[in-house]
Amino acid sequence: MSKRPTITDLANASGVSVATVDRVLNGRLPVREETQRRVYEAATSIGYHAAGLIAQRMRKELPVHRLGFVLLRPKDVFYRAFASELEKAIAQASGFRGTAVIEFADTLAPEEIVERLRRLAASCDAVALVSPDHPTVTAAVTELKERGVPVFSLLSDFASGIREGYVGIDNLKVGRTAAWMISKCARKPGKVALFVGSHRFHGHELREIGFRAFFREHAPDFTLLETIVNHESHEVTHEVVKDLLRQHDDVVGCYVAGGGIEGAISALRQARPDPLPVLICNEITNDTRAALADNLAVMVIATPLGPLCRELIGLMAHSIEEGSANAPGQTFLPFDVFLPENI
Repeated sequence: MSKRPTITDLANASGVSVATVDRVLNGRLPVREETQRRVYEAATSIGYHAAGLIAQRMRKELPVHRLGFVLLRPKDVFYRAFASELEKAIAQASGFRGTAVIEFADTLAPEEIVERLRRLAASCDAVALVSPDHPTVTAAVTELKERGVPVFSLLSDFASGIREGYVGIDNLKVGRTAAWMISKCARKPGKVALFVGSHRFHGHELREIGFRAFFREHAPDFTLLETIVNHESHEVTHEVVKDLLRQHDDVVGCYVAGGGIEGAISALRQARPDPLPVLICNEITNDTRAALADNLAVMVIATPLGPLCRELIGLMAHSIEEGSANAPGQTFLPFDVFLPENI
């Protein structure tokens, strides 16, 4: 049987004295964070029995942050997954101990979102939210900035220059990517439908700009229909797609830039037009994955929720500990692309 590592073995492995290891184990006197981490890593490496205790000691000394989040639609699969990833990212954060306080807005009404934002800001050190870009929201963010509460925009930007930062994907590139795929996969030029949740969503506006710009530049033979606002409703999207297919026999593409994609999928399943329009979906869910598998959808453009949440949590902690940034900026993460052959 191999010998159980001793405190002397741990000291030798970590390059510090036995007395320093004793201080780390028992929490006696201040020990530099770098030294604690070195001892912990050595304990893990040699299988020292108290490695877990060292980790607990280290974590106990970390600062505590309370982070607030406003997401949308509590029953939506995407936002439930978003909430889960936020909680996971906070639990795994190495530089602080955190608590996630998550609220879901039932509507896109700025008044409801602002009410939830202010409620969270009253008890949280920093707040991040998904919201339309609206003067009411901008005024609330300005008020919180003056109180020293950092506010981050998620997925779709708002209060640019006032909020602490934007974390999400490059929505202009997302729109161009969707347009590129439709232009390449459609059998021939025809009519193309574009759905956005709201013109108040800056991210959706950018996707529309990129989408239309690509067709103007590279595929002018296609006809883009007037942009349809679906309020991210499955029911609205279903009825509109059903009507489009009935009224136009030359719809060759459809891109749902926000929520409501389930309605487009259900409408296509019912109508089964031949040929099917090239459907581009937003976010990977059970429904969009099934649509890819059944060849109802050609591509899903998705937000990388895990990396996004880890990046966001780090930025929020930094803003709390170091103060507000002098030049609030944008953090773009690469978006994921799912095709029928890589799901």
